[in-house]
Amino acid sequence: MKKILVATDFSARSDRAIRRATLLAREFGATVTLVHVVDDDQPRQLVESESEIAEGILAGQCASLREIDGLDCDFLIEPGDPFEGIAAAAGRLAPDLLVIGAHRRQALRDMFAGTTAERTVRNQERPVAMANAVPAGPWRHVLVGIDLSDNAAAALDAVKALGIADKAVVTALHVFDAPGTALIAHSAMTRDEADVYVAGERARAERKLAAFLERTGHAPDHAVLRFNETSVGAVLAETARELSADLIVVGTGIRPGISRTLLGSTTDEVFRICEKDVMAVPAR
Repeated sequence: MKKILVATDFSARSDRAIRRATLLAREFGATVTLVHVVDDDQPRQLVESESEIAEGILAGQCASLREIDGLDCDFLIEPGDPFEGIAAAAGRLAPDLLVIGAHRRQALRDMFAGTTAERTVRNQERPVAMANAVPAGPWRHVLVGIDLSDNAAAALDAVKALGIADKAVVTALHVFDAPGTALIAHSAMTRDEADVYVAGERARAERKLAAFLERTGHAPDHAVLRFNETSVGAVLAETARELSADLIVVGTGIRPGISRTLLGSTTDEVFRICEKDVMAVPAR
């Protein structure tokens, strides 16, 4: 990991993103570029005024990162829609990682689809990390969601390529289903028989996970199975809490250049509900 791009709108959520990027840059010796987007769909005087104010704030933030944290830092101001500005900066700089702040959660609803964060994750050609948690230290335990697909392999590849696997414990989590469990309660099957059935499905899932890791050439520190009794996203979030993981990594299944209306349901749910940092990795 040599180049990190951080999107900031000067909110407290963006401050978390900058702090996370700072910790990563210090750990990996990476450069940091801050990008702020100014809405250009307004009178020219306002655009110029907002750009001038933004320049002063960004210059101060970069000076602080240089002097206090010893980082190589610069900044960009992009005109346009927030998503378009972030995409333009990422396209030019080609960072190894893009870091963004958490999406804005609302009291009565918690929608991720359609937000700037969701659009950014959905359309990037590189890993995107959302800084949800207060950055208290480096990532030391990474939980990678494994659905046995090429998307999961890409997620594991990214963890290794970014150097994260060299610094943190990596746990591969496969959430398995047991088809027909919803009908068990209404069948003549006893509880013991139901447990035997689920145990059989667990053993099958364990073999599939082992074969997947062997086929893709990955050897995480731990491989964990969880039975899906709610949703895959919810199980990922709950397991991250149980294991005190700092970061959840998921493959988006979205290939660069291919437009999608929404992220996959699991990725969307993890970004929407998780209080841990989350990284999305696009398909190769």
